[in-house]
Amino acid sequence: MRASLARALAVPALLLLTAACGAEPAVTAPSPATAPVVAGKKINLSPDQKRVRVDKVAAIAAQVPKEIAADGKLAVGFSGQGAAPLVFRADDDTTLIGVETDLAQLVADVLGLEISPQISSWENLFLAAKSGKDEVVFNNVTVTEERKDTYDFATYRVDQLGWQVPDNSPIKQIAKPADIAGLRVSVGSGTNQEKILLDWDKHNKAAGLKPVEILYYEKYSDVLLGLKSGRVQAYFGPNPTIAYNIAVSGGSRIVGTFSGAGPDLQGLIAAMTKKDNGLVKPLNEALNTVIENGKYKEVLDRWGLGNEAIPKSQINPPGLPRQES
Repeated sequence: MRASLARALAVPALLLLTAACGAEPAVTAPSPATAPVVAGKKINLSPDQKRVRVDKVAAIAAQVPKEIAADGKLAVGFSGQGAAPLVFRADDDTTLIGVETDLAQLVADVLGLEISPQISSWENLFLAAKSGKDEVVFNNVTVTEERKDTYDFATYRVDQLGWQVPDNSPIKQIAKPADIAGLRVSVGSGTNQEKILLDWDKHNKAAGLKPVEILYYEKYSDVLLGLKSGRVQAYFGPNPTIAYNIAVSGGSRIVGTFSGAGPDLQGLIAAMTKKDNGLVKPLNEALNTVIENGKYKEVLDRWGLGNEAIPKSQINPPGLPRQES
């Protein structure tokens, strides 16, 4: 989310996130009295985030590979495309804020390292992690069996996807493949939701139902324009982003949620790092440290995502199954 969208938050709104993963911008800047509200708390959209912090844990910091710890920094990959409340730009249109940046800060604190933000497109995050340029990625990445071939994961949130349609849509519910037969659906390229959508479309075709017309947009703002114009009939994406947009801007609604790992497994969001680089264990232990001391909960509650909390971080748990051939 750019500052232009942040400036659109001129009316307070209670962010109601369904259980668990903008509109055309206005130009009125929000005042402190009219800042948007999440779970009863005002959202801080400024670059001065006053982030929740935690002390270094020497025993965990000592486990960080020497080649990563040598410069005293942790190169953290974030997408610069923006998706509140996950990762988006503050009202200075520069500083990255959101639940992902806050959790990355907690982990870096435990490891005794300074965050070095590495900003790129969603697709390039995977290339940067694979090359080691990004030592870890915090950007709403779902654990999948295919990704585990190349990366290691330390989980930190449940992954819930949502189906978004315009307010005037005749669609009442999307819960199964047949519900999207023949629809124009937008989804992010290279995402786990794209894989789920492709599997649904395959089942529909095998059943003799109309195929889905899949529309790809790089920016969520373009998806929203597509929904408004009728070009897009439904969007399949991270539920927190959809719920945030609806709370702030209205004009659409959620007609279904779905686990990011498919119908038989709860999807999990995780910190992603290059496979076998030695970093995943200290990442996992850092996450469990902040889960246990309550700082993790403070961060999730701050962004209205308390219902996406996990009781314990896991290393490389079962993920979204490989796409059916």
